[in-house]
Amino acid sequence: MRALGADVAVVVAFGQILPQAVLDVPARGSINTHASLLPKYRGAAPIQWAIIRGETTTGITTFQMDAGMDTGPVLLTADTPIGSQETAGELAERLAVLGAEMIVETLGRLDSLVPAPQPHESATLAPRLKKSDGALDWHRPASELVNLIRGCNPWPGATAAAAGTTLTVWRARAGSGTGEPGRLVVHDRTLAVATGDGTLIPLEVQPESRRAISWDAFLRGARLTAGRRLETP
Repeated sequence: MRALGADVAVVVAFGQILPQAVLDVPARGSINTHASLLPKYRGAAPIQWAIIRGETTTGITTFQMDAGMDTGPVLLTADTPIGSQETAGELAERLAVLGAEMIVETLGRLDSLVPAPQPHESATLAPRLKKSDGALDWHRPASELVNLIRGCNPWPGATAAAAGTTLTVWRARAGSGTGEPGRLVVHDRTLAVATGDGTLIPLEVQPESRRAISWDAFLRGARLTAGRRLETP
Protein backbone atom coordinates (compact mmCIF):
# COMPACT_ATOMS: atom_id res chain seq x y z
CA MET A 1 0.00 0.00 0.00
CA ARG A 2 2.84 2.38 0.75
CA ALA A 3 4.30 1.71 -2.68
CA LEU A 4 1.07 2.96 -4.27
CA GLY A 5 1.52 6.38 -2.71
CA ALA A 6 -2.25 6.79 -2.43
CA ASP A 7 -3.76 10.02 -1.15
CA VAL A 8 -6.84 8.32 0.30
CA ALA A 9 -8.35 4.86 0.68
CA VAL A 10 -12.06 4.06 0.34
CA VAL A 11 -13.52 1.01 2.10
CA VAL A 12 -17.01 -0.35 1.40
CA ALA A 13 -18.56 -3.48 3.00
CA PHE A 14 -15.19 -5.04 3.76
CA GLY A 15 -16.51 -6.95 6.78
CA GLN A 16 -13.30 -6.95 8.81
CA ILE A 17 -11.61 -4.44 11.11
CA LEU A 18 -8.51 -2.96 9.49
CA PRO A 19 -5.64 -2.20 11.90
CA GLN A 20 -4.66 1.42 12.43
CA ALA A 21 -1.29 0.79 10.78
CA VAL A 22 -3.08 0.00 7.51
CA LEU A 23 -5.55 2.88 7.82
CA ASP A 24 -2.72 5.37 8.30
CA VAL A 25 -0.87 4.48 5.10
CA PRO A 26 -2.83 6.77 2.72
CA ALA A 27 -1.67 10.36 3.17
CA ARG A 28 -5.19 11.63 3.89
CA GLY A 29 -6.45 8.59 5.72
CA SER A 30 -9.13 6.00 4.99
CA ILE A 31 -12.85 6.65 4.47
CA ASN A 32 -15.67 4.16 4.95
CA THR A 33 -19.15 4.20 3.40
CA HIS A 34 -21.54 2.63 5.92
CA ALA A 35 -25.21 1.75 5.35
CA SER A 36 -26.72 3.36 8.46
CA LEU A 37 -26.93 6.70 10.19
CA LEU A 38 -24.05 6.27 12.60
CA PRO A 39 -23.69 5.76 15.50
CA LYS A 40 -26.79 3.55 15.04
CA TYR A 41 -26.23 0.06 13.68
CA ARG A 42 -22.49 -0.28 13.77
CA GLY A 43 -21.39 -3.63 12.44
CA ALA A 44 -21.77 -6.12 9.60
CA ALA A 45 -25.55 -6.09 9.01
CA PRO A 46 -26.90 -2.55 9.45
CA ILE A 47 -29.52 -2.83 6.69
CA GLN A 48 -31.00 -6.06 8.03
CA TRP A 49 -31.14 -5.01 11.68
CA ALA A 50 -32.66 -1.62 10.90
CA ILE A 51 -35.58 -3.41 9.24
CA ILE A 52 -35.82 -6.16 11.85
CA ARG A 53 -36.03 -3.57 14.62
CA GLY A 54 -38.78 -1.64 12.89
CA GLU A 55 -36.90 1.48 11.83
CA THR A 56 -38.66 3.67 9.28
CA THR A 57 -35.58 5.70 8.30
CA THR A 58 -31.98 4.78 7.58
CA GLY A 59 -29.25 6.16 5.35
CA ILE A 60 -25.59 6.36 4.45
CA THR A 61 -22.70 7.69 6.53
CA THR A 62 -19.21 8.41 5.28
CA PHE A 63 -16.62 8.65 8.02
CA GLN A 64 -12.89 8.66 8.72
CA MET A 65 -11.88 5.19 9.77
CA ASP A 66 -10.09 4.36 12.99
CA ALA A 67 -9.19 1.02 14.55
CA GLY A 68 -12.67 0.60 16.09
CA MET A 69 -15.77 -0.90 14.46
CA ASP A 70 -17.47 1.99 12.65
CA THR A 71 -16.44 4.42 15.40
CA GLY A 72 -14.57 7.11 13.47
CA PRO A 73 -15.63 10.76 13.05
CA VAL A 74 -18.45 11.42 10.58
CA LEU A 75 -17.92 13.31 7.31
CA LEU A 76 -21.34 13.25 5.60
CA THR A 77 -24.74 11.62 6.10
CA ALA A 78 -27.84 11.21 3.92
CA ASP A 79 -31.09 9.68 5.10
CA THR A 80 -33.79 7.77 3.24
CA PRO A 81 -37.14 6.29 4.32
CA ILE A 82 -37.56 2.54 4.62
CA GLY A 83 -40.62 1.33 2.72
CA SER A 84 -43.23 -0.45 4.83
CA GLN A 85 -42.89 -3.60 2.70
CA GLU A 86 -39.24 -3.15 1.66
CA THR A 87 -36.92 -6.10 2.17
CA ALA A 88 -33.26 -5.99 3.13
CA GLY A 89 -32.27 -6.92 -0.40
CA GLU A 90 -34.38 -4.18 -1.94
CA LEU A 91 -33.11 -1.57 0.51
CA ALA A 92 -29.52 -2.66 -0.09
CA GLU A 93 -29.92 -1.97 -3.80
CA ARG A 94 -31.12 1.57 -3.10
CA LEU A 95 -28.43 2.25 -0.52
CA ALA A 96 -25.72 1.03 -2.90
CA VAL A 97 -26.65 3.81 -5.33
CA LEU A 98 -26.90 6.40 -2.55
CA GLY A 99 -23.61 5.22 -1.06
CA ALA A 100 -21.82 5.64 -4.40
CA GLU A 101 -23.14 9.18 -4.70
CA MET A 102 -22.12 9.95 -1.12
CA ILE A 103 -18.52 8.77 -1.45
CA VAL A 104 -18.06 10.80 -4.64
CA GLU A 105 -19.40 13.89 -2.85
CA THR A 106 -17.24 13.19 0.20
CA LEU A 107 -14.06 12.94 -1.87
CA GLY A 108 -14.96 16.10 -3.77
CA ARG A 109 -15.44 18.07 -0.55
CA LEU A 110 -12.65 16.48 1.46
CA ASP A 111 -10.72 19.76 1.79
CA SER A 112 -13.65 21.57 3.44
CA LEU A 113 -15.38 18.85 5.48
CA VAL A 114 -14.93 18.99 9.26
CA PRO A 115 -15.06 15.49 10.81
CA ALA A 116 -17.60 15.27 13.65
CA PRO A 117 -16.98 12.83 16.52
CA GLN A 118 -19.74 10.27 16.97
CA PRO A 119 -21.83 10.36 20.18
CA HIS A 120 -20.73 6.91 21.30
CA GLU A 121 -23.32 6.77 24.08
CA SER A 122 -26.04 6.57 21.38
CA ALA A 123 -24.44 3.67 19.51
CA THR A 124 -26.31 0.47 18.64
CA LEU A 125 -24.87 -2.69 17.12
CA ALA A 126 -25.77 -4.68 14.01
CA PRO A 127 -23.92 -8.00 14.30
CA ARG A 128 -23.57 -10.43 11.42
CA LEU A 129 -26.78 -12.43 10.93
CA LYS A 130 -26.87 -16.15 11.70
CA LYS A 131 -29.22 -18.80 10.32
CA SER A 132 -30.86 -19.03 13.72
CA ASP A 133 -31.79 -15.33 13.63
CA GLY A 134 -34.46 -16.18 11.06
CA ALA A 135 -36.41 -18.60 13.28
CA LEU A 136 -40.03 -17.44 13.58
CA ASP A 137 -41.10 -17.39 17.24
CA TRP A 138 -44.88 -17.27 17.09
CA HIS A 139 -45.12 -15.86 20.62
CA ARG A 140 -43.80 -12.54 19.29
CA PRO A 141 -46.22 -9.92 17.88
CA ALA A 142 -47.15 -10.27 14.22
CA SER A 143 -45.74 -6.83 13.39
CA GLU A 144 -42.31 -7.84 14.71
CA LEU A 145 -42.39 -11.09 12.75
CA VAL A 146 -43.21 -9.23 9.53
CA ASN A 147 -40.16 -7.02 10.14
CA LEU A 148 -38.05 -10.10 10.79
CA ILE A 149 -39.22 -11.66 7.51
CA ARG A 150 -38.36 -8.47 5.61
CA GLY A 151 -34.97 -8.15 7.28
CA CYS A 152 -34.05 -11.78 6.58
CA ASN A 153 -34.88 -11.51 2.87
CA PRO A 154 -32.77 -12.58 0.95
CA TRP A 155 -30.59 -14.14 3.69
CA PRO A 156 -30.88 -16.13 5.91
CA GLY A 157 -34.65 -16.33 5.34
CA ALA A 158 -37.30 -16.48 8.08
CA THR A 159 -38.27 -20.06 8.76
CA ALA A 160 -40.94 -22.21 10.38
CA ALA A 161 -41.68 -25.95 10.43
CA ALA A 162 -44.86 -26.93 8.56
CA ALA A 163 -46.26 -30.09 6.97
CA GLY A 164 -43.05 -32.03 7.56
CA THR A 165 -40.81 -29.45 5.89
CA THR A 166 -38.86 -26.34 6.75
CA LEU A 167 -40.84 -23.45 5.33
CA THR A 168 -39.12 -20.17 4.48
CA VAL A 169 -41.45 -17.17 4.59
CA TRP A 170 -40.24 -14.49 2.18
CA ARG A 171 -43.10 -12.01 2.45
CA ALA A 172 -46.01 -11.58 4.86
CA ARG A 173 -48.38 -9.05 6.36
CA ALA A 174 -49.82 -8.60 9.82
CA GLY A 175 -53.53 -9.01 10.51
CA SER A 176 -55.95 -8.90 13.40
CA GLY A 177 -57.39 -11.92 15.13
CA THR A 178 -56.31 -14.10 18.02
CA GLY A 179 -55.43 -17.67 18.73
CA GLU A 180 -52.80 -19.91 20.26
CA PRO A 181 -49.41 -18.80 18.92
CA GLY A 182 -48.44 -20.96 15.95
CA ARG A 183 -51.97 -22.23 15.34
CA LEU A 184 -53.57 -21.74 11.91
CA VAL A 185 -56.75 -19.65 12.09
CA VAL A 186 -59.12 -18.29 9.47
CA HIS A 187 -58.58 -14.60 8.70
CA ASP A 188 -59.58 -12.56 5.64
CA ARG A 189 -60.82 -15.71 3.88
CA THR A 190 -57.46 -17.43 4.14
CA LEU A 191 -55.43 -19.18 6.82
CA ALA A 192 -53.24 -17.04 9.02
CA VAL A 193 -50.84 -17.93 11.81
CA ALA A 194 -51.82 -16.75 15.28
CA THR A 195 -49.04 -14.92 17.10
CA GLY A 196 -48.46 -13.32 20.47
CA ASP A 197 -50.34 -10.26 19.20
CA GLY A 198 -52.44 -10.48 16.05
CA THR A 199 -52.04 -12.86 13.14
CA LEU A 200 -49.46 -13.24 10.42
CA ILE A 201 -50.59 -13.88 6.85
CA PRO A 202 -47.76 -15.30 4.71
CA LEU A 203 -47.76 -14.08 1.12
CA GLU A 204 -44.78 -15.84 -0.45
CA VAL A 205 -43.21 -19.02 0.96
CA GLN A 206 -40.68 -21.63 -0.08
CA PRO A 207 -40.85 -25.25 1.07
CA GLU A 208 -37.48 -26.93 1.51
CA SER A 209 -35.84 -27.95 -1.81
CA ARG A 210 -38.61 -26.32 -3.83
CA ARG A 211 -39.17 -22.98 -5.54
CA ALA A 212 -40.94 -20.04 -3.91
CA ILE A 213 -44.73 -20.11 -4.28
CA SER A 214 -47.73 -18.21 -3.00
CA TRP A 215 -49.15 -19.05 0.43
CA ASP A 216 -52.44 -20.18 -1.11
CA ALA A 217 -50.62 -22.56 -3.47
CA PHE A 218 -48.67 -24.01 -0.56
CA LEU A 219 -51.84 -24.51 1.48
CA ARG A 220 -53.49 -26.40 -1.38
CA GLY A 221 -50.52 -28.72 -1.81
CA ALA A 222 -49.87 -29.26 1.89
CA ARG A 223 -53.57 -29.69 2.69
CA LEU A 224 -53.28 -27.66 5.87
CA THR A 225 -56.46 -26.68 7.65
CA ALA A 226 -57.46 -24.42 10.53
CA GLY A 227 -56.27 -25.76 13.84
CA ARG A 228 -52.98 -27.17 12.56
CA ARG A 229 -49.76 -25.73 13.96
CA LEU A 230 -46.65 -24.19 12.48
CA GLU A 231 -43.70 -24.75 14.78
CA THR A 232 -40.60 -22.72 15.44
CA PRO A 233 -37.72 -24.65 13.83
